[in-house]
Amino acid sequence: MFKWIGAVAGWFFTRNFYGAMVGYFAGYFIEQLSQKSKSSTSRRSTRNTSSRSQVTPKDFELNLLSLASLVIKADGKVNQVELDYVRKYFVANYGKERANATFRTFNEVIKNREIDTARITTYISQFTRYESRLQIIHFLFGIANSDGHVSESELRKINEISGFFRIQYKDFESIKAMFFKQADNAYKILEIEKSATASEIKKAYRTMAKKYHPDKLQHLPKHLQKGAEDKFRSVQEAYDQLQKEKGFK
Repeated sequence: MFKWIGAVAGWFFTRNFYGAMVGYFAGYFIEQLSQKSKSSTSRRSTRNTSSRSQVTPKDFELNLLSLASLVIKADGKVNQVELDYVRKYFVANYGKERANATFRTFNEVIKNREIDTARITTYISQFTRYESRLQIIHFLFGIANSDGHVSESELRKINEISGFFRIQYKDFESIKAMFFKQADNAYKILEIEKSATASEIKKAYRTMAKKYHPDKLQHLPKHLQKGAEDKFRSVQEAYDQLQKEKGFK
């Protein structure tokens, strides 16, 4: 196409055969360069697609286990209760044989290395939806709370991971409220202010119930659906609590 445009332009400006030929060959070289550029872009796209398609469940499990280890070690000590929580979680969701294989690989390859939070969260974010990342945060809080208490250092680490995951502040606070007993927990779980009216509470409840309803989260992996189910129950309990406190139906 470019070569014929060049030929017409050459003829237009010179009004002779030689000008048309110069324009034709100029257009030809432009066309060749354009095709090479498209070919290069296509190859890069193919490589990127191929790279993503080569991601295996084991890759995800190892990275999830790495995030778990960051939370476990956040307070400077390794708590056996938290380790047991993670192992039970992996066995329940992946099966004993697969979970053991993941732990072996982690112990052999990753455990003694410095784990890069930014790299791991960026990797996981590429292959998970926002809803899935919310449930990973829920899982990490579950680890921290498995010994009955979420320490400040564990909370900071989970908050850091949440930031890399680009989790919205209200969503983070809503999940966090499930693990801390405070007077305003019900409001935080529903992502509303304490000054919220009855109609605002009802609206927030409908929004949150829809967001975390099990039927809406069937696309999540089985091991993440449980966290969503726990959140759905917490939303229901928070609404029931405020309903009683405020005296509305």
